[in-house]
Amino acid sequence: MIEFDDVAVSYAGESSGRGGAASRLVLSGASFTVPEGELVLVVGPTGSGKSTLLRCVNGLVPHFSGGTLHGRVLVDGRDTRDHRPRDLADLVGFVVQDPVSSFVTDTVEEEIAYGMEAMGVPASAMRRRVEETLDVLGLADVRHRPLADLSGGQQQRVAIGAVLAAGPRILVLDEPTSALDPVAAEEVLATLQRLVHDLGITVLVAEHRLERVIHHADRVVLLGDGRVSGLLDPADAMRHSPIYPPVIALGRELGWSPLPLSVRDARRQARALRDTLRPDPVPAPPTVTGSSPIARVTGLGVRRGGAVALRHVDLTIGSGEVLAVMGRNGAGKSTLLASLVGQVPAVTGRVRLGDLDPRRATPAQVVRRAGMVPQDASMILYAESVAAELAGADADFGLAAGTASAVLDRIAPRLDREQHPRDLSEGQRVALALAVILASGPSLVLLDEPTRGLDYAAKRRLVEVLHELAGAGHAVVLATHDVELAAELATRVVILADGEVVADGPAATVLSGSPAFAPQVAKIVHPLPFLTVDEVVAAVGEAS
Repeated sequence: MIEFDDVAVSYAGESSGRGGAASRLVLSGASFTVPEGELVLVVGPTGSGKSTLLRCVNGLVPHFSGGTLHGRVLVDGRDTRDHRPRDLADLVGFVVQDPVSSFVTDTVEEEIAYGMEAMGVPASAMRRRVEETLDVLGLADVRHRPLADLSGGQQQRVAIGAVLAAGPRILVLDEPTSALDPVAAEEVLATLQRLVHDLGITVLVAEHRLERVIHHADRVVLLGDGRVSGLLDPADAMRHSPIYPPVIALGRELGWSPLPLSVRDARRQARALRDTLRPDPVPAPPTVTGSSPIARVTGLGVRRGGAVALRHVDLTIGSGEVLAVMGRNGAGKSTLLASLVGQVPAVTGRVRLGDLDPRRATPAQVVRRAGMVPQDASMILYAESVAAELAGADADFGLAAGTASAVLDRIAPRLDREQHPRDLSEGQRVALALAVILASGPSLVLLDEPTRGLDYAAKRRLVEVLHELAGAGHAVVLATHDVELAAELATRVVILADGEVVADGPAATVLSGSPAFAPQVAKIVHPLPFLTVDEVVAAVGEAS
Protein backbone atom coordinates (compact mmCIF):
# COMPACT_ATOMS: atom_id res chain seq x y z
CA MET A 1 0.00 0.00 0.00
CA ILE A 2 2.80 2.46 0.98
CA GLU A 3 6.39 1.86 -0.12
CA PHE A 4 9.41 3.88 1.00
CA ASP A 5 12.44 3.04 -1.15
CA ASP A 6 15.71 4.44 0.32
CA VAL A 7 14.02 7.75 1.11
CA ALA A 8 15.92 10.76 2.44
CA VAL A 9 14.77 14.36 2.85
CA SER A 10 17.08 17.36 3.11
CA TYR A 11 16.59 21.10 3.36
CA ALA A 12 18.86 23.89 2.20
CA GLY A 13 20.78 25.39 5.10
CA GLU A 14 23.01 28.36 5.71
CA SER A 15 25.92 29.14 3.41
CA SER A 16 28.77 26.70 3.87
CA GLY A 17 31.36 29.44 3.32
CA ARG A 18 32.68 27.74 0.14
CA GLY A 19 30.33 29.30 -2.33
CA GLY A 20 27.46 26.90 -1.74
CA ALA A 21 24.80 26.17 0.82
CA ALA A 22 25.06 23.37 3.34
CA SER A 23 22.07 21.05 3.34
CA ARG A 24 20.34 19.82 6.48
CA LEU A 25 19.44 16.13 6.34
CA VAL A 26 16.18 15.44 8.16
CA LEU A 27 15.55 11.82 7.18
CA SER A 28 17.68 9.11 5.62
CA GLY A 29 17.58 5.40 4.92
CA ALA A 30 13.80 4.98 5.01
CA SER A 31 13.02 1.65 3.33
CA PHE A 32 9.86 -0.21 4.32
CA THR A 33 6.49 -1.26 2.96
CA VAL A 34 3.25 -0.71 4.89
CA PRO A 35 0.62 -3.35 4.02
CA GLU A 36 -3.06 -2.55 3.73
CA GLY A 37 -5.17 -2.43 6.89
CA GLU A 38 -2.45 -1.86 9.51
CA LEU A 39 -1.96 0.85 12.12
CA VAL A 40 1.66 1.99 12.02
CA LEU A 41 3.00 4.19 14.82
CA VAL A 42 5.87 6.58 14.02
CA VAL A 43 8.08 7.12 17.10
CA GLY A 44 10.99 9.48 17.57
CA PRO A 45 12.35 12.35 19.66
CA THR A 46 11.10 15.91 19.28
CA GLY A 47 12.37 17.28 15.98
CA SER A 48 13.45 13.87 14.63
CA GLY A 49 11.46 14.23 11.39
CA LYS A 50 8.20 12.42 12.20
CA SER A 51 6.06 15.10 10.57
CA THR A 52 8.35 15.14 7.55
CA LEU A 53 7.97 11.37 7.16
CA LEU A 54 4.18 11.65 7.32
CA ARG A 55 4.15 14.44 4.75
CA CYS A 56 6.02 12.22 2.30
CA VAL A 57 2.93 10.00 2.09
CA ASN A 58 0.54 12.59 0.65
CA GLY A 59 3.05 14.51 -1.46
CA LEU A 60 3.45 17.58 0.76
CA VAL A 61 7.08 16.50 0.61
CA PRO A 62 8.49 17.38 -1.89
CA HIS A 63 5.83 19.58 -3.54
CA PHE A 64 5.11 22.07 -0.75
CA SER A 65 7.86 21.54 1.82
CA GLY A 66 10.76 23.34 0.21
CA GLY A 67 12.87 20.24 0.84
CA THR A 68 14.54 17.79 -1.50
CA LEU A 69 13.25 14.23 -1.67
CA HIS A 70 15.76 11.50 -2.44
CA GLY A 71 14.65 7.95 -3.20
CA ARG A 72 11.06 7.09 -3.99
CA VAL A 73 7.68 6.95 -2.21
CA LEU A 74 4.94 4.90 -3.85
CA VAL A 75 1.36 5.10 -2.60
CA ASP A 76 -0.77 2.34 -4.14
CA GLY A 77 1.59 2.44 -7.10
CA ARG A 78 1.56 6.23 -7.49
CA ASP A 79 4.95 7.95 -7.28
CA THR A 80 4.66 11.05 -5.09
CA ARG A 81 7.23 12.84 -7.25
CA ASP A 82 4.70 12.78 -10.09
CA HIS A 83 1.54 13.20 -8.00
CA ARG A 84 0.85 16.33 -5.99
CA PRO A 85 -1.32 16.24 -2.83
CA ARG A 86 -4.48 17.00 -4.81
CA ASP A 87 -3.70 14.01 -7.06
CA LEU A 88 -3.53 11.77 -3.99
CA ALA A 89 -6.56 13.21 -2.15
CA ASP A 90 -8.79 10.33 -3.21
CA LEU A 91 -6.31 7.89 -1.70
CA VAL A 92 -4.70 9.65 1.30
CA GLY A 93 -6.48 11.64 4.01
CA PHE A 94 -4.24 13.86 6.16
CA VAL A 95 -5.36 15.03 9.62
CA VAL A 96 -3.29 17.86 11.12
CA GLN A 97 -2.38 18.39 14.78
CA ASP A 98 -4.93 21.15 15.39
CA PRO A 99 -8.30 20.09 13.93
CA VAL A 100 -9.87 23.53 14.42
CA SER A 101 -7.32 25.11 12.07
CA SER A 102 -8.51 22.81 9.26
CA PHE A 103 -12.24 23.53 9.58
CA VAL A 104 -13.79 25.57 6.76
CA THR A 105 -17.52 25.34 7.59
CA ASP A 106 -19.69 25.89 10.67
CA THR A 107 -21.42 22.59 11.48
CA VAL A 108 -20.49 18.92 11.71
CA GLU A 109 -22.51 17.77 8.71
CA GLU A 110 -21.30 20.64 6.51
CA GLU A 111 -17.67 19.95 7.38
CA ILE A 112 -17.92 16.26 6.55
CA ALA A 113 -19.59 17.07 3.21
CA TYR A 114 -17.23 19.90 2.22
CA GLY A 115 -14.33 17.77 0.98
CA MET A 116 -16.62 15.70 -1.21
CA GLU A 117 -18.13 18.84 -2.70
CA ALA A 118 -14.66 20.07 -3.60
CA MET A 119 -13.93 16.73 -5.29
CA GLY A 120 -17.19 16.82 -7.27
CA VAL A 121 -18.78 13.76 -5.68
CA PRO A 122 -22.41 13.34 -6.92
CA ALA A 123 -25.07 14.49 -4.43
CA SER A 124 -26.60 11.04 -3.98
CA ALA A 125 -23.23 9.43 -3.19
CA MET A 126 -22.34 12.36 -0.96
CA ARG A 127 -25.47 11.94 1.17
CA ARG A 128 -24.79 8.23 1.62
CA ARG A 129 -21.14 8.81 2.58
CA VAL A 130 -22.07 11.52 5.09
CA GLU A 131 -24.51 9.18 6.82
CA GLU A 132 -22.00 6.32 6.86
CA THR A 133 -19.27 8.57 8.25
CA LEU A 134 -21.49 9.97 10.99
CA ASP A 135 -22.39 6.43 12.06
CA VAL A 136 -18.84 5.03 11.94
CA LEU A 137 -17.44 7.91 14.00
CA GLY A 138 -20.34 8.15 16.45
CA LEU A 139 -21.25 11.70 15.42
CA ALA A 140 -24.86 11.28 14.30
CA ASP A 141 -26.27 12.92 17.44
CA VAL A 142 -24.20 16.10 16.91
CA ARG A 143 -24.60 16.37 13.13
CA HIS A 144 -26.21 19.83 13.29
CA ARG A 145 -24.05 21.19 16.12
CA PRO A 146 -21.69 24.14 15.54
CA LEU A 147 -18.10 22.93 15.39
CA ALA A 148 -17.08 25.52 17.98
CA ASP A 149 -19.45 23.94 20.54
CA LEU A 150 -17.93 20.46 20.32
CA SER A 151 -15.52 18.91 22.79
CA GLY A 152 -11.90 18.39 21.70
CA GLY A 153 -12.49 14.70 21.08
CA GLN A 154 -15.55 15.39 18.97
CA GLN A 155 -13.66 18.01 16.95
CA GLN A 156 -10.86 15.54 16.27
CA ARG A 157 -13.38 12.92 15.14
CA VAL A 158 -14.99 15.47 12.82
CA ALA A 159 -11.55 16.24 11.35
CA ILE A 160 -11.08 12.52 10.73
CA GLY A 161 -14.58 12.26 9.27
CA ALA A 162 -13.98 15.18 6.91
CA VAL A 163 -11.15 13.30 5.20
CA LEU A 164 -12.64 9.84 5.66
CA ALA A 165 -15.88 10.72 3.83
CA ALA A 166 -13.89 11.35 0.65
CA GLY A 167 -13.16 7.62 0.59
CA PRO A 168 -9.38 7.42 1.18
CA ARG A 169 -7.80 4.07 1.92
CA ILE A 170 -5.00 5.66 3.94
CA LEU A 171 -5.27 7.99 6.94
CA VAL A 172 -2.24 9.95 8.14
CA LEU A 173 -2.47 11.68 11.52
CA ASP A 174 0.08 13.98 13.16
CA GLU A 175 -0.19 14.04 16.98
CA PRO A 176 -3.97 13.41 16.99
CA THR A 177 -4.31 13.28 20.80
CA SER A 178 -1.82 15.96 21.83
CA ALA A 179 -4.52 18.46 22.83
CA LEU A 180 -7.06 15.96 24.17
CA ASP A 181 -7.99 14.88 27.67
CA PRO A 182 -7.51 11.17 28.42
CA VAL A 183 -11.15 10.21 27.79
CA ALA A 184 -11.38 12.09 24.49
CA ALA A 185 -8.02 10.66 23.39
CA GLU A 186 -9.24 7.12 23.98
CA GLU A 187 -12.39 7.86 21.96
CA VAL A 188 -10.28 8.98 18.99
CA LEU A 189 -7.87 6.04 19.21
CA ALA A 190 -10.74 3.55 19.53
CA THR A 191 -12.20 5.11 16.39
CA LEU A 192 -8.93 4.65 14.51
CA GLN A 193 -8.69 1.03 15.63
CA ARG A 194 -12.25 0.42 14.42
CA LEU A 195 -11.38 1.90 11.00
CA VAL A 196 -8.38 -0.43 10.74
CA HIS A 197 -10.11 -3.59 11.96
CA ASP A 198 -13.54 -3.16 10.40
CA LEU A 199 -12.89 -1.20 7.20
CA GLY A 200 -9.30 -2.17 6.38
CA ILE A 201 -8.11 1.45 6.41
CA THR A 202 -4.32 1.86 6.60
CA VAL A 203 -3.35 4.34 9.34
CA LEU A 204 -0.03 6.08 9.93
CA VAL A 205 0.13 8.08 13.14
CA ALA A 206 2.85 10.07 14.89
CA GLU A 207 2.26 10.50 18.61
CA HIS A 208 4.49 11.47 21.54
CA ARG A 209 2.16 10.16 24.23
CA LEU A 210 2.97 6.52 23.58
CA GLU A 211 1.14 5.36 26.70
CA ARG A 212 -2.07 6.19 24.84
CA VAL A 213 -1.40 4.45 21.54
CA ILE A 214 1.35 1.80 21.69
CA HIS A 215 -1.09 -1.01 22.50
CA HIS A 216 -3.16 -0.10 19.41
CA ALA A 217 -0.22 -0.33 16.99
CA ASP A 218 0.38 -3.23 14.60
CA ARG A 219 3.85 -2.00 13.63
CA VAL A 220 6.27 0.71 14.75
CA VAL A 221 8.77 2.84 12.82
CA LEU A 222 11.59 4.33 14.92
CA LEU A 223 13.29 7.64 14.01
CA GLY A 224 16.50 8.90 15.58
CA ASP A 225 19.55 10.90 14.52
CA GLY A 226 18.08 11.22 11.04
CA ARG A 227 17.82 7.45 10.52
CA VAL A 228 14.60 5.53 9.95
CA SER A 229 14.06 1.90 10.96
CA GLY A 230 12.05 -0.66 9.08
CA LEU A 231 8.67 -1.87 10.31
CA LEU A 232 9.10 -3.36 13.79
CA ASP A 233 6.95 -5.42 16.11
CA PRO A 234 5.77 -3.02 18.85
CA ALA A 235 7.31 -5.05 21.71
CA ASP A 236 10.64 -5.34 19.88
CA ALA A 237 10.59 -1.63 19.10
CA MET A 238 9.93 -0.70 22.71
CA ARG A 239 12.69 -3.00 23.91
CA HIS A 240 15.25 -0.92 22.02
CA SER A 241 13.63 2.51 21.66
CA PRO A 242 15.13 5.40 23.67
CA ILE A 243 11.56 6.72 23.91
CA TYR A 244 9.02 4.64 25.78
CA PRO A 245 5.99 5.09 28.06
CA PRO A 246 5.82 4.29 31.81
CA VAL A 247 4.38 0.79 31.23
CA ILE A 248 7.51 -0.07 29.23
CA ALA A 249 9.79 1.66 31.74
CA LEU A 250 8.33 -0.41 34.57
CA GLY A 251 8.69 -3.63 32.58
CA ARG A 252 12.30 -2.82 31.75
CA GLU A 253 13.17 -1.95 35.35
CA LEU A 254 11.61 -5.13 36.73
CA GLY A 255 12.87 -7.41 33.96
CA TRP A 256 9.45 -8.51 32.75
CA SER A 257 9.33 -10.78 29.71
CA PRO A 258 7.49 -10.53 27.46
CA LEU A 259 7.46 -6.76 27.73
CA PRO A 260 3.87 -5.58 28.32
CA LEU A 261 2.42 -2.92 26.04
CA SER A 262 -0.89 -2.30 27.83
CA VAL A 263 -1.98 -1.69 31.41
CA ARG A 264 -3.96 -4.92 31.30
CA ASP A 265 -0.92 -6.99 30.33
CA ALA A 266 1.22 -5.21 32.91
CA ARG A 267 -1.32 -5.88 35.68
CA ARG A 268 -1.07 -9.58 34.92
CA GLN A 269 2.71 -9.43 35.25
CA ALA A 270 2.46 -7.32 38.41
CA ARG A 271 0.44 -9.83 40.49
CA ALA A 272 3.47 -11.00 42.44
CA LEU A 273 4.62 -7.41 42.87
CA ARG A 274 1.29 -6.35 44.37
CA ASP A 275 1.42 -9.32 46.76
CA THR A 276 5.00 -8.55 47.81
CA LEU A 277 4.64 -4.86 48.54
CA ARG A 278 2.45 -3.85 51.42
CA PRO A 279 -0.06 -1.13 50.53
CA ASP A 280 1.24 1.34 53.10
CA PRO A 281 0.44 4.93 52.21
CA VAL A 282 3.24 6.56 50.27
CA PRO A 283 4.54 9.68 52.04
CA ALA A 284 2.69 12.74 50.82
CA PRO A 285 4.77 15.32 48.98
CA PRO A 286 5.68 18.49 50.84
CA THR A 287 2.67 20.73 51.28
CA VAL A 288 2.67 24.51 51.18
CA THR A 289 1.23 24.90 54.65
CA GLY A 290 2.66 28.07 56.10
CA SER A 291 4.22 29.17 52.81
CA SER A 292 3.61 32.65 51.55
CA PRO A 293 0.74 32.92 49.06
CA ILE A 294 1.85 34.06 45.61
CA ALA A 295 -1.64 34.18 44.08
CA ARG A 296 -5.21 34.13 45.38
CA VAL A 297 -8.41 33.46 43.47
CA THR A 298 -11.60 34.28 45.36
CA GLY A 299 -15.14 33.50 44.16
CA LEU A 300 -14.01 33.79 40.55
CA GLY A 301 -16.63 33.66 37.83
CA VAL A 302 -15.82 34.17 34.14
CA ARG A 303 -17.92 34.13 30.98
CA ARG A 304 -16.43 33.61 27.53
CA GLY A 305 -18.47 33.93 24.35
CA GLY A 306 -21.66 34.18 26.39
CA ALA A 307 -21.06 30.85 28.16
CA VAL A 308 -19.99 30.32 31.75
CA ALA A 309 -16.31 29.29 31.74
CA LEU A 310 -15.57 29.47 35.49
CA ARG A 311 -17.87 29.67 38.49
CA HIS A 312 -17.14 30.20 42.19
CA VAL A 313 -13.47 29.22 41.97
CA ASP A 314 -11.43 29.66 45.15
CA LEU A 315 -7.69 28.91 45.11
CA THR A 316 -4.63 29.94 47.04
CA ILE A 317 -1.32 29.18 45.35
CA GLY A 318 1.70 29.16 47.64
CA SER A 319 5.43 29.46 47.09
CA GLY A 320 7.12 26.16 46.32
CA GLU A 321 3.89 24.59 45.11
CA VAL A 322 3.43 22.74 41.82
CA LEU A 323 -0.28 22.74 41.02
CA ALA A 324 -1.66 20.67 38.14
CA VAL A 325 -5.05 21.87 36.86
CA MET A 326 -6.80 19.02 35.04
CA GLY A 327 -10.18 18.24 33.53
CA ARG A 328 -11.92 17.51 30.26
CA ASN A 329 -11.48 19.72 27.21
CA GLY A 330 -13.54 22.85 27.82
CA ALA A 331 -13.56 22.48 31.62
CA GLY A 332 -12.03 25.94 32.13
CA LYS A 333 -8.32 25.18 32.61
CA SER A 334 -6.97 27.68 30.09
CA THR A 335 -9.45 30.30 31.26
CA LEU A 336 -8.20 29.94 34.84
CA LEU A 337 -4.60 30.49 33.74
CA ALA A 338 -5.58 33.45 31.58
CA SER A 339 -7.42 34.95 34.57
CA LEU A 340 -4.28 34.76 36.68
CA VAL A 341 -2.47 37.12 34.29
CA GLY A 342 -5.47 39.39 33.70
CA GLN A 343 -6.24 38.35 30.13
CA VAL A 344 -9.96 37.74 30.75
CA PRO A 345 -12.34 39.82 32.86
CA ALA A 346 -14.02 38.41 35.95
CA VAL A 347 -17.82 38.56 36.22
CA THR A 348 -17.61 37.80 39.92
CA GLY A 349 -14.81 37.48 42.45
CA ARG A 350 -11.24 38.64 42.11
CA VAL A 351 -7.65 37.59 41.36
CA ARG A 352 -4.56 38.89 43.13
CA LEU A 353 -0.86 38.35 42.48
CA GLY A 354 0.37 39.34 45.91
CA ASP A 355 -1.17 42.80 46.20
CA LEU A 356 -1.43 43.28 42.42
CA ASP A 357 -4.71 43.15 40.48
CA PRO A 358 -3.60 41.80 37.07
CA ARG A 359 -6.63 43.29 35.30
CA ARG A 360 -5.65 46.80 36.41
CA ALA A 361 -1.89 46.38 35.95
CA THR A 362 0.25 46.95 32.88
CA PRO A 363 1.71 43.92 31.06
CA ALA A 364 5.16 44.97 32.29
CA GLN A 365 3.93 44.88 35.89
CA VAL A 366 2.25 41.51 35.47
CA VAL A 367 5.21 39.82 33.78
CA ARG A 368 7.41 40.60 36.79
CA ARG A 369 5.03 38.56 38.95
CA ALA A 370 3.72 35.89 36.55
CA GLY A 371 5.02 34.42 33.30
CA MET A 372 2.75 32.36 31.08
CA VAL A 373 3.39 30.00 28.18
CA PRO A 374 0.08 29.70 26.26
CA GLN A 375 -1.17 26.55 24.59
CA ASP A 376 -0.14 27.96 21.20
CA ALA A 377 3.53 28.63 21.88
CA SER A 378 3.95 30.63 18.65
CA MET A 379 1.83 33.42 20.18
CA ILE A 380 4.83 34.63 22.21
CA LEU A 381 7.50 34.03 19.55
CA TYR A 382 8.17 37.02 17.30
CA ALA A 383 11.82 36.98 16.20
CA GLU A 384 13.30 35.72 12.93
CA SER A 385 15.47 33.03 14.49
CA VAL A 386 15.84 30.97 17.65
CA ALA A 387 19.00 32.92 18.55
CA ALA A 388 17.20 36.27 18.17
CA GLU A 389 14.29 35.03 20.28
CA LEU A 390 16.64 34.02 23.10
CA ALA A 391 18.65 37.24 22.91
CA GLY A 392 15.41 39.23 22.97
CA ALA A 393 14.29 37.46 26.14
CA ASP A 394 17.60 38.26 27.84
CA ALA A 395 17.27 41.91 26.84
CA ASP A 396 13.59 42.23 27.80
CA PHE A 397 14.12 40.79 31.28
CA GLY A 398 17.50 42.43 31.91
CA LEU A 399 19.28 39.08 32.09
CA ALA A 400 22.89 38.24 31.37
CA ALA A 401 23.49 37.28 27.76
CA GLY A 402 23.03 33.54 27.26
CA THR A 403 20.63 33.04 30.19
CA ALA A 404 17.63 32.02 28.07
CA SER A 405 19.88 29.96 25.81
CA ALA A 406 21.15 27.98 28.81
CA VAL A 407 17.55 27.21 29.85
CA LEU A 408 16.75 26.03 26.31
CA ASP A 409 19.78 23.75 26.32
CA ARG A 410 18.45 22.06 29.43
CA ILE A 411 15.05 21.38 27.84
CA ALA A 412 15.96 20.82 24.17
CA PRO A 413 19.72 20.41 23.67
CA ARG A 414 21.26 21.07 20.26
CA LEU A 415 18.30 23.02 18.89
CA ASP A 416 19.54 24.87 15.79
CA ARG A 417 19.83 28.56 16.72
CA GLU A 418 19.59 29.71 13.10
CA GLN A 419 16.17 28.17 12.40
CA HIS A 420 13.10 30.38 12.21
CA PRO A 421 10.62 29.54 15.00
CA ARG A 422 7.90 28.77 12.45
CA ASP A 423 10.13 26.06 10.94
CA LEU A 424 10.46 24.24 14.28
CA SER A 425 8.39 21.22 15.20
CA GLU A 426 5.52 21.72 17.64
CA GLY A 427 7.62 20.36 20.50
CA GLN A 428 10.60 22.53 19.61
CA ARG A 429 8.42 25.67 19.60
CA VAL A 430 7.07 24.71 23.02
CA ALA A 431 10.63 24.22 24.31
CA LEU A 432 11.68 27.63 22.97
CA ALA A 433 8.67 29.39 24.50
CA LEU A 434 9.35 27.65 27.83
CA ALA A 435 12.96 28.87 27.77
CA VAL A 436 11.87 32.44 27.03
CA ILE A 437 9.46 32.50 29.99
CA LEU A 438 11.41 30.38 32.49
CA ALA A 439 14.67 32.32 32.02
CA SER A 440 13.37 35.27 34.06
CA GLY A 441 12.22 33.02 36.92
CA PRO A 442 8.88 34.76 37.65
CA SER A 443 7.33 34.14 41.07
CA LEU A 444 4.38 32.42 39.39
CA VAL A 445 5.00 30.22 36.35
CA LEU A 446 1.90 29.35 34.31
CA LEU A 447 2.14 26.65 31.66
CA ASP A 448 -0.79 25.69 29.43
CA GLU A 449 -0.23 22.16 28.04
CA PRO A 450 3.57 22.48 28.32
CA THR A 451 4.35 18.95 27.11
CA ARG A 452 2.39 19.16 23.87
CA GLY A 453 4.81 17.82 21.26
CA LEU A 454 7.56 17.00 23.77
CA ASP A 455 9.06 13.52 23.94
CA TYR A 456 9.74 11.72 27.22
CA ALA A 457 13.36 12.87 27.45
CA ALA A 458 12.37 16.51 26.96
CA LYS A 459 9.64 16.09 29.58
CA ARG A 460 12.15 14.71 32.08
CA ARG A 461 14.41 17.72 31.50
CA LEU A 462 11.44 20.07 31.92
CA VAL A 463 10.47 18.34 35.18
CA GLU A 464 13.99 18.94 36.52
CA VAL A 465 13.84 22.66 35.67
CA LEU A 466 10.40 23.09 37.25
CA HIS A 467 11.43 21.13 40.37
CA GLU A 468 14.33 23.54 40.79
CA LEU A 469 12.06 26.57 40.39
CA ALA A 470 9.65 25.20 43.01
CA GLY A 471 12.55 24.40 45.30
CA ALA A 472 13.67 28.02 45.05
CA GLY A 473 10.24 29.21 46.19
CA HIS A 474 8.51 29.86 42.87
CA ALA A 475 4.98 28.55 42.31
CA VAL A 476 4.19 26.53 39.19
CA VAL A 477 0.70 26.03 37.77
CA LEU A 478 0.18 23.57 34.91
CA ALA A 479 -2.99 23.21 32.88
CA THR A 480 -2.46 19.74 31.47
CA HIS A 481 -4.00 16.58 30.08
CA ASP A 482 -0.69 14.79 30.62
CA VAL A 483 -1.42 12.59 33.62
CA GLU A 484 2.14 11.23 33.58
CA LEU A 485 3.55 14.76 33.92
CA ALA A 486 1.19 15.46 36.82
CA ALA A 487 2.27 12.23 38.52
CA GLU A 488 5.96 13.11 38.19
CA LEU A 489 5.77 16.77 39.10
CA ALA A 490 2.64 17.95 40.90
CA THR A 491 2.39 18.37 44.66
CA ARG A 492 -1.29 19.22 44.31
CA VAL A 493 -3.99 18.56 41.73
CA VAL A 494 -7.16 20.52 41.04
CA ILE A 495 -9.77 18.98 38.73
CA LEU A 496 -12.25 21.27 37.00
CA ALA A 497 -15.58 20.23 35.50
CA ASP A 498 -17.88 22.71 33.77
CA GLY A 499 -15.90 25.58 35.28
CA GLU A 500 -16.13 24.37 38.88
CA VAL A 501 -13.53 22.81 41.18
CA VAL A 502 -14.61 19.22 41.82
CA ALA A 503 -11.39 17.96 43.42
CA ASP A 504 -8.50 19.68 45.15
CA GLY A 505 -5.86 17.81 47.12
CA PRO A 506 -2.44 16.12 47.16
CA ALA A 507 -1.49 14.63 43.80
CA ALA A 508 -1.19 11.09 45.17
CA THR A 509 -4.73 11.22 46.55
CA VAL A 510 -6.48 12.88 43.63
CA LEU A 511 -4.75 11.04 40.79
CA SER A 512 -4.76 7.52 42.20
CA GLY A 513 -8.47 7.77 42.91
CA SER A 514 -9.48 8.94 39.43
CA PRO A 515 -10.26 6.42 36.67
CA ALA A 516 -9.77 9.10 34.02
CA PHE A 517 -6.65 10.80 35.39
CA ALA A 518 -4.72 7.99 37.09
CA PRO A 519 -1.27 7.47 35.52
CA GLN A 520 -0.26 4.12 34.07
CA VAL A 521 1.72 2.99 37.11
CA ALA A 522 -1.17 3.71 39.48
CA LYS A 523 -3.45 1.54 37.32
CA ILE A 524 -0.90 -1.26 37.12
CA VAL A 525 -0.15 -1.52 40.87
CA HIS A 526 -3.55 -0.57 42.31
CA PRO A 527 -4.30 -0.72 45.26
CA LEU A 528 -0.65 0.11 46.02
CA PRO A 529 -0.38 3.90 46.40
CA PHE A 530 2.32 4.57 43.79
CA LEU A 531 2.18 7.00 40.86
CA THR A 532 5.58 6.67 39.17
CA VAL A 533 8.09 4.04 38.10
CA ASP A 534 10.69 5.49 40.48
CA GLU A 535 8.36 5.03 43.45
CA VAL A 536 7.75 1.38 42.58
CA VAL A 537 11.43 0.65 42.00
CA ALA A 538 12.34 2.28 45.32
CA ALA A 539 9.69 0.23 47.15
CA VAL A 540 10.96 -2.98 45.52
CA GLY A 541 14.48 -2.13 46.64
CA GLU A 542 13.35 -1.56 50.22
CA ALA A 543 11.40 -4.83 50.24
CA SER A 544 14.27 -6.95 48.92
